[in-house]
Amino acid sequence: MAADKTDLYAVLGIARDATPEVIRKAYRALAKKHHPDLNPGDAAAEETFKNIQRANDILSDPEKRRQFDAGEIDAEGNETPKQYYRQYAGAGGEQPYSSSAGFDDIGDVFADLFRERAGGAAGPGGARGNIRMRGGDARYTMEVSFLEAAAGTKKRVTMPDGNSLEITIPAGQRDAQVLRLRGKGGPGIGGGANGDAYVEVHVAPHPLFRRQGTDVHMDLPVAVYEAVLGAKVTVPTVTGKVAMTIPAGSNTGNTLRLRGKGLPGGAAGATGDQIVTLRVVLPETPDDELKTFMEKWGTDHAYDPRAGMENVT
Repeated sequence: MAADKTDLYAVLGIARDATPEVIRKAYRALAKKHHPDLNPGDAAAEETFKNIQRANDILSDPEKRRQFDAGEIDAEGNETPKQYYRQYAGAGGEQPYSSSAGFDDIGDVFADLFRERAGGAAGPGGARGNIRMRGGDARYTMEVSFLEAAAGTKKRVTMPDGNSLEITIPAGQRDAQVLRLRGKGGPGIGGGANGDAYVEVHVAPHPLFRRQGTDVHMDLPVAVYEAVLGAKVTVPTVTGKVAMTIPAGSNTGNTLRLRGKGLPGGAAGATGDQIVTLRVVLPETPDDELKTFMEKWGTDHAYDPRAGMENVT
């Protein structure tokens, strides 16, 4: 049975005391499942996706969530009639209910109020004709891969009204960074300007790369003989594979720097570096030849890698 779309918690399938992290995870899972791009031609999935978007827009905003829980706004984000009357009845003047605040989708509320005052439909010469309001802002979240954020990309998102919008993700996009799309929010009233759309972009973690500022860090496994003798190896970067020289006598924890192989966005437009940390790795199943060699080598060249540790504690 479909969830009651007036109960935003039911729409996301979460408890009323859900934490912001629970809300975020539930939204992501449902949005991926019901996204129109993954369900072409499925009107039910599209409607469900719209309800999920609306639920997340309100419950992910602490103030809107408080208002919804208190009954001050409904599941559409509109103020309830009782609250609207209390807030604006004392405005005074010729039109006590007029406001220039940028609320979302309250055209119907204005229409009903002015119809009662004017004794009929409000036209250009009636009270409603004097109202000019900016449209409400819209908020969305989306996820991109680490490499998409590094190189920049274009993504298409579906708005609550069913329209799609292409968003440009700039190269070097940071996790949780918010993009502002001017004029892509709710429509204005009475010729007022459209609101803006704010898109919070989340960057998915990568199995190899970690971001620190504009630098990219990664661990590189190397064989024992590569560490001892030195070697030239191929290393992945965010822009493709490159050759790198491992100096002879390298050890676990040694770092090498690939200049200019990080992310854009540094001071004066500089690109960061890639920092490669070496991890010496033994073969999974050392053979007898290696064991015999190491036994003899260890006898002739014994050393204590833990020297000095006894004085630390």
